[in-house]
Formats: sequence, C-alpha cells, structure tokens
Amino acid sequence: GHSVALKVLGTLILWFGWYGFSTGSTYFITTTRKAFLAQNAAVNTTLAAAGGTMTSLLVNAWLVERHTGETEFNLSDALFGCLSGLVSITNGCAYVDSWAAFIIGMVSGIIYLGGTKLLVKARIDDAVDAIPTHMFCGLWGTVAVGLFAVPDYLRMTHEDIEYGGWFYNVDNGRLLGCQMIGILFVVGWVSAFMLPFFGLLHYLGWLRADRLEEIVGLDISYHGGISGRTQSDDNDDDASRQEHLDAYFERKRLRRESSRNNLRRRVIDRLTDSLHRQDVSMIPSESNENINNTPAASEEVGRDSVISSEDTWQSNADVGGNHP
Repeated sequence: GHSVALKVLGTLILWFGWYGFSTGSTYFITTTRKAFLAQNAAVNTTLAAAGGTMTSLLVNAWLVERHTGETEFNLSDALFGCLSGLVSITNGCAYVDSWAAFIIGMVSGIIYLGGTKLLVKARIDDAVDAIPTHMFCGLWGTVAVGLFAVPDYLRMTHEDIEYGGWFYNVDNGRLLGCQMIGILFVVGWVSAFMLPFFGLLHYLGWLRADRLEEIVGLDISYHGGISGRTQSDDNDDDASRQEHLDAYFERKRLRRESSRNNLRRRVIDRLTDSLHRQDVSMIPSESNENINNTPAASEEVGRDSVISSEDTWQSNADVGGNHP
C-alpha cells in the first residue's frame, strides 16, 4: 500500500534537505561573493520547486479536464513536479537570476508530465517516476545553465571566464556547447558501462519479475513463502489462482533443469565456496585446530550448505505447489 500523507512528508524532507545540498556547495560564506552565491542558491531552489509544483498541478488538471470534462487536481503530480523543479535547478542554482529559476522550474514540471506519459506509451515500468524526474529534468537543468547563467555570477567563482549563458550573449554559445558535450559524455559513459550489466541481469533472469511471478505474488516467487490471500466467495478466482500457481511451479521445475540455470548454479556455488574460504581464513589458528576446519573440510561444508539450501527450497516449492 501507500500513504499520501507520507509522500507529502517525504517530499518536504527532500525539499528541506535540498537547501543544505545546494547552498552547502559554496563550502563557506565568510566572503561577500560566497555569501551572495549561497543566498542566491537558496532563493532559486525555492522558486524552482514552487514553479515545478504549480505547473505540474495546473497543467495536469487542464489536460484531465480536456479529456474527461472534469477538473482533477492530482497531489501526486504536484509532489513530483516539486522534485522535478529541485532536480532541474541544482546545476545552476547559484548562477541564474530568480526569474530564470522560476522558468526552469515551470519547464521541468511540463517535462515531468510529458516524460511519464512517454514511459507509459513506451511500456516502460517506472513505478517511482525516477526517469522523468531525475534523468529528463536533470538533462534539462544541465542545458538551462548554458542558457540562463549570468556572466557576473560565474566570475565570482571563475574569474577568467569571459562568457555566460546563451541568452546573455547570443553570439557566444561556448557555455551551452560545453553543457551539451557534458551531457553526451555522461550518457555515453553510463550506457557503455551499464548496458552490459543490465543485459547480463536480463540474461540471468534477475532484472525484474515476469508477469506470472507478479500474479502468484512475490512472496512466493522471490521470498519462498505463501502470499497472503484475501477472503473471496468467488470460486472462479480460487480456480484461476490455483491454475497460475500450478503453472508457476511447473515452470520453476523446468528452469532448474535448463542449461542456463545450471550455469547460474555453478557461479553461485563458486561464490559460496570463495566466501566460505574467506570466512575460514579470518578465524584464528587455534580455533581452526579446535574445530578441525581444514581447507578440504571447508569445501565440503560449503557444498553441503548449498545442497541443503537447494533441498529445502525444493521441499518448500513442492509443498507450495500442493497447497497454495
């Protein structure tokens, strides 16, 4: 389940923490320049969050009214709009004017709404809207620095810089170009390292739960227990649940016999043996003599523990299959 009150509380806690994150980046306020940048960062953080909240709430209400004929103010969209504004202003919170901070927040609210609809249309599961909030709005915040950064503010920390945001000098887009290059580098770096990682997880079947596992319940498929059942007088629902459980446990049995699962089991066995050897090597020599824990015995204990866990899991699966 979820609680709207806790969502609001969590958003306010994040908002409050953002002041320490943004203003604290100045490190100290003992000089006039640093004090000005810190207070400017705090004001802009507030304005961007407010702009994202208002825009996300009002634009979504307008879209709902256009489609259904009824106005609906969605609190969840307002909270995510607030977070989107905070994310987008983080890059240039100390280097933009207040009016620019509010515009950056407003645009981030629209980007969030468009990003969520794009993910739904693309059938990408993002339960916490992390992609539109942090990725899309983070990219927008990076670009916004190249558009709205005030040259005088930049010189407070970079004295030799001769250019600012593109809106302040349309003949010089060096800062905007630097920001775009940074975006391309980060996207390329993350893609090069993380795509193989997630591809391996997908190949091993560890990336996410499939549809059948979600139907029978993650308590069974991921945690080896019996999921809670709701009281129902509909025999069709019970029959459908039993059918899904039978299909799930049959597929589990077939997966254990597959070559891919055998490879995964060998990897897990090696990791278990390696970890057990490390634990044994950390035991003092006198204790090793008392328990007669030789390397060969360590390997036998590691294998016995793996076999025991496999037998226990098999027995639980058989019990669950017979008595859902």
